[in-house]
This record gives sequence, C-alpha cells and structure tokens, in this order.
Amino acid sequence: MTAPLLPDCAQTHRTGLADAVLREIAGHLERLASDPAFEETIDLRSLPMTGRDREELLERLGLGEVEAVLNLAGETRIAETAHAGVWHIHHMGARNKTASEQIVVTLVPEILKAHPADVAIAAASLRGSIAAHTDLTDGASGAAGNAANQTVQLQGERS
Repeated sequence: MTAPLLPDCAQTHRTGLADAVLREIAGHLERLASDPAFEETIDLRSLPMTGRDREELLERLGLGEVEAVLNLAGETRIAETAHAGVWHIHHMGARNKTASEQIVVTLVPEILKAHPADVAIAAASLRGSIAAHTDLTDGASGAAGNAANQTVQLQGERS
C-alpha cells in the first residue's frame, strides 16, 4: 500500500486556497463576460491544495446543467459548475488514477468542440446516407414520390 502524499491531518486541513482560487475564477469570469473568446485554465493538480481545499472549492462552485463523459485513453468528465462559463474537467488515466484536473473558464471547453475535419467527414457521411436512402426509397415508391413532388410544385405555383 502506498502512503498518501500528505499526512492525514493535512488532507483534512483547510488552507484557504479554495478562497484564492474562487477569487481568481471570479476575475476570469468578468473577463469572459466582456470577451467571449477568452479562455483560462487553472490546473488544480499544480496547486498545493489539501483534500479539504479541493472539496470546498468544488462544493462552492456547485453543479450546473451540463455534464459530458469522454472515453479517451481513460475517462474524462466535463461538468459545468453552477456558475455559467466555469467548467470542472477531470481526466482519469491508467489504473483509474487522476491524470489531470482543471477548472476552465470559457463559454464551451475546447475538448467538447468538434474538429473541423471531423465535421467535414460527418457532412460527407450524412450526404452519402441520404443519397443511399433516397435511392432505396425511390425504387419502391417512385410513383408516389413523384406525385407528392408534383403536388408541392403545383401548390407553390398557386401561391
């Protein structure tokens, strides 16, 4: 069994670091409110926070309406806090141990945004699916489909 990084008493001790991080987040939120392109990341693992500090920070940030789970080389949980624009991102690595933990101040975390190349592939795939489905249904209901198209055209001409 491995020993904890800090003695048990240090894990339950409140250092006030949660207050400092909350003040920093508030400043970042004010900047985000005036500049929607703003994004700032606070690496919680780089801070000398005790377990109690971390618990207090997350309790005070609260939970928002959006949660996402990604499975990329370990599970990543992205949760909006009760404060719009403040996100808690927790990535688990090998053996289900925390690999990184961040507070991100942004409208939408970059990790949730689709990559433009993936969007282009999805568009082509969807167009192909539509074309394949249309080819299948045209053969089975070609006359009915043509009649419906003519009805729509006639209604459009009357307007």
